[in-house]
Amino acid sequence: MSVAILHHGEYVIASIQSDLSDREVMALRDDLANRVGERRARGLIVDVAALDVIDSFVARALRTIAETTQMRGAETVIVGIQPDVAIAMVQFRLNLEPLRAALDLDEGIQILDRLLHRGSPDAR
Repeated sequence: MSVAILHHGEYVIASIQSDLSDREVMALRDDLANRVGERRARGLIVDVAALDVIDSFVARALRTIAETTQMRGAETVIVGIQPDVAIAMVQFRLNLEPLRAALDLDEGIQILDRLLHRGSPDAR
């Protein structure tokens, strides 16, 4: 599977490097759910910039990842959706709720920081 998974403080970051087979998507879903629990991560960022297509199967898997990690106490942000991919997703009415999306990794981290640290004295 060509996915780089990094740990950045209280966040897990998964960067998909190339298209994944359905089996690899399922393995990634399970791996991320386990890592969030093992690391007690509070946030997950999935970088999909390398994907040329997000079909209904991948969209459902991303939504399931978000729902699963939320049940494990973490928020999920998807980053790097290419413009053509976003247009196709809208045209095919792919439902990604409860996913949050951001342009890039920096913005994804900012979103998680705001979600997880609002109400704290050093909230941004």
